[in-house]
Amino acid sequence: MLSKEKVQEILLPIVEATSGKSLIELQFIRDIVIKDNRVSLSAMFIDSSEEYHAELEQEIRQLLSKAGAEEVHIRLRVATDYDRKLAFGEELSPEDESVLKKGHAAGLEDHALIREDSGVHFIAIASGKGGVGKSTVAVNLACALARQGKKVGLIDADIYGFSVPDMMGLEEGPVVDNEMIIPVERFGVKVMSMGFFIRENNPVIWRGPMLGKMLRQFLSDVGWGELDYLLLDLPPGTGDVALDLHQMLPQSKEIIVTTPHATAAFVAARAGAMALQTDHEILGVVENMAYYECPGCHERDYIFGKGGGARLAETLNTELLAQIPLGIPSNHPSEPDFSPSIYKPDTVSGKIYDTMAISVIEKCENN
Repeated sequence: MLSKEKVQEILLPIVEATSGKSLIELQFIRDIVIKDNRVSLSAMFIDSSEEYHAELEQEIRQLLSKAGAEEVHIRLRVATDYDRKLAFGEELSPEDESVLKKGHAAGLEDHALIREDSGVHFIAIASGKGGVGKSTVAVNLACALARQGKKVGLIDADIYGFSVPDMMGLEEGPVVDNEMIIPVERFGVKVMSMGFFIRENNPVIWRGPMLGKMLRQFLSDVGWGELDYLLLDLPPGTGDVALDLHQMLPQSKEIIVTTPHATAAFVAARAGAMALQTDHEILGVVENMAYYECPGCHERDYIFGKGGGARLAETLNTELLAQIPLGIPSNHPSEPDFSPSIYKPDTVSGKIYDTMAISVIEKCENN
């Protein structure tokens, strides 16, 4: 049976190309997570050639597979100046000492926010595919938790398809205070999004390591203050950001969003399977666009079919947290608290989200 110590022993012969020293001894192999002989880890490098990257990944994969690893996920990233100084025993500058204090030293392992004793409940909002209303669920659940008196943060981790600022009606970006980014707050929710830093709706074209770096910065460089809950609106599917999250926050729980359609629920099961494989607890399933209710006669029309959410919950051995009807908030731009996507607490959907928030609190705090 593989363990963290065994993985380190197996990878000890792998050397860093420029110095000839072991990657393990340099602490360039980090974030090792093992679940049922499935191994994920981060490997840092100094040599920036694509050929070396491919060779390094292949060598790690071969050694671990030979030792019995059934699946191996490797996140490659370039070593920073700070990482190199720490690895080779070079003198740290005052700026480097500041980095150490802020928790950047060995990834995020020592950062106060993500320590298991921090008291913060991390909840990832995931889906198998786009277009199912995952971000709508994320922003409304965050607001509902805040209405329950909880201190809530929300990371828009859908870095390619960021939408949270627009959905919440946020017009101003964050500010920097004492080298920390101060998140924007609305409806009692502190928000951080890539959308604050991209102008004129320009596309984000990044490779995997850059995505992981941005997620780390959202966790480590932002002055979140005291939090009870930190929600992460993940990109759809099981790509780089989701894999990075599972490495960085092994204690994170997950909510899977789907529509009633059988195909959407089938695809969403992949996201749920990833959570289960990495030992992340699934709090439940949210079935969005579950039905359309006629405002006059109150009859329901199941436009996208029925039962997809319940079947997905059964497949993942969890519960159906909520069924959200199809519709948009009846908010008017002239209102001082206008937002395009937040349901007010006295609406049908707002009440459903409040009920869901109470259920989430009970699951997180009473178990």
